[in-house]
Amino acid sequence: MDARYKENTRPFRDAVVVLSRVPEITAYFWIIKLMSTAMGEATSDYMVYHMNPYLAVGLGAVGFVISLWIQFYVGRYIAWVYWLVVVMVSIFGTMAADATHIVLGVPYYASSIFFAVVLATVLLLWYRVERTLSIHSIFNLRREVFYWATVLATFALGTATGDMTAVTLHLGYLASGILFSLLLIAPGIGYRFFKLNSIFSFWFAYIMTRPVGASFADWFGMPKSYSGLGYGRGIVSIVLTVCIVLLVGYLTVSHKDAGRPTLQTREFPL
Repeated sequence: MDARYKENTRPFRDAVVVLSRVPEITAYFWIIKLMSTAMGEATSDYMVYHMNPYLAVGLGAVGFVISLWIQFYVGRYIAWVYWLVVVMVSIFGTMAADATHIVLGVPYYASSIFFAVVLATVLLLWYRVERTLSIHSIFNLRREVFYWATVLATFALGTATGDMTAVTLHLGYLASGILFSLLLIAPGIGYRFFKLNSIFSFWFAYIMTRPVGASFADWFGMPKSYSGLGYGRGIVSIVLTVCIVLLVGYLTVSHKDAGRPTLQTREFPL
């Protein structure tokens, strides 16, 4: 065999095809992400106030663990599996943040600082181990563990921060939703027009989706005496759940947000 042919084919013999474990970032991603944050807020509040709080938190934890196990087991991006985890993270993350305030009596500003430190620690460890925070590199279990730890921390932080602005700072749910909506679009503008770092832009926007969704969910669901519209948490949760199921069902069939297979060297840790 010609030596040049051997040289040219060696990279293919030393490489494997891997599949991303997370979706491509499309408009569908941001729409479902916002809906899931709002749905998680409404569902968590409904469960806590309509059943034993400890049972509600326990059910949320079990649902989160089971959904995450399924995600790790499949080892690649499947729309309904991935978004099931996001929804369960939203519900359980809300419960964790609320329990910190209601059960332990920690002020919202203190819990916001605490969860911000937790998030920063997770991101720092992720970068020190993997040398990247890009979601376009989630091809192995270790990076996916860092990814979901980050996601859980963002949900807890977003919940605490949204409650802090709405309750502690007395902005109300609508004003808080508008404030965080402006912060949500800010990194997109910075990335498009001012060459802001794409990884920073993504994670900053991702964090902001939580207080945006939670604030508007509370605005629709809370009684008018609490600056809400009074539709009820249960109704808000059901409507959002139906919308999420329809969109995720569409993505499951169409594969609109499925990433393309990537060629990686065998030294890449699978």
